[in-house]
Amino acid sequence: MPTDKKHEVKVNVKVLELSKAGSGIELEVFAEGEKLGEIEIGHGSFGWRKASGKRGFRRVDWTTFAGWLNEKFD
Repeated sequence: MPTDKKHEVKVNVKVLELSKAGSGIELEVFAEGEKLGEIEIGHGSFGWRKASGKRGFRRVDWTTFAGWLNEKFD
């Protein structure tokens, strides 16, 4: 019997070449139909905005983001 999907991601690609300023990829992340937030991936940074966020994206540069992931998964 197939299991119900729990997560869904919708993608919006602004520009295919991420080396240009202002270009990027936006991902809307859902769990069981409820929006968790949005991810924005760009040339210079990774951004997260929670579903109820009114402040816009909270950004972190790639070096810092990689450090967080390395700490989490070591």
